Amino acid sequence: MQAHIHAWEPMLLSMAHEAHTFHHDEMARVDVDRRDLDRAYEYCDALTALHSRSFYVASSLLPKEKRSAVRALYAFCRVTDDIVDSGDANAASELAAWQARTAATLPSHDDLVALAWADARARFSVPQRYAEQLVAGVAQDLHKSRYDTFDELAAYSYGVASTVGLMSMHIIGYSSPEAIRYAIKLGVALQMTNILRDVGEDWRRGRVYLPAEDLNHFGLSTDDIAAGRVTSNWRRFMRYQIERNRQLYAEALPGIALLAEDGRFAIRAAADLYRAILYAVETNDYDVFSKRAHISALGKVLRLPSVWLQAKRASSPV
Repeated sequence: MQAHIHAWEPMLLSMAHEAHTFHHDEMARVDVDRRDLDRAYEYCDALTALHSRSFYVASSLLPKEKRSAVRALYAFCRVTDDIVDSGDANAASELAAWQARTAATLPSHDDLVALAWADARARFSVPQRYAEQLVAGVAQDLHKSRYDTFDELAAYSYGVASTVGLMSMHIIGYSSPEAIRYAIKLGVALQMTNILRDVGEDWRRGRVYLPAEDLNHFGLSTDDIAAGRVTSNWRRFMRYQIERNRQLYAEALPGIALLAEDGRFAIRAAADLYRAILYAVETNDYDVFSKRAHISALGKVLRLPSVWLQAKRASSPV
């Protein structure tokens, strides 16, 4: 199947392939007491359950070793995000220190997230360069709060989300480097869903991720976001964004067939649960200022049988 190529894709593909082939020594397995390692993984498991029920549910569909590893990855991403979102004047230096600690072959036994992530990274040969790209992407929030075009936003989304998919791809297993293209698209789609859901919350943090070019096209500005008004122009704008977001999911999902069979259900579930947020936004009449679109726990469970069937039917793209 010939995937549609967007103007923003070649640069992101280049970054991903550079990270994928970047020279790095084979990491030795983390040599620590098994009890310390178990404690580290248990902490990452609890952190995932606390902060992202959707990711926790989806990752529970993986075999135990892969499940523990992707939750360590989630915890690494969570701590990275929290450092930047803390508003601390020393966030940049704290982020640099965190990056150094998580790049270490053998972190301190009481640095639980760093320890679990170091073990997961070594166990599944996850290129360290992807983690570096993620930290650099998240660090943009320290100095950039506006985006002019969707191409610019896609580059940001690569750093904060596609890199997570690319690292997950190594943990789950994949059959061809062609999977990289699909992981990039899925990351951009997932991040765009976050952005559309969190417009009001991001505004209160002083950030607007929505492309200014698109806002202008629909006769909107940051004044409309500040006012939190759901007008006819806002509805038209959101319908356009949601349609583009759904198209990205449609383009990304065939890549799931390139993943190891025991990981397809989990990734399909994660994508489907996030994509369902778009329906919740529509149900809320596009009010992303005073309402947070979400899927209930029951709603998540009810979706799983159809997701399982879709994952089972997956066949390799041609």
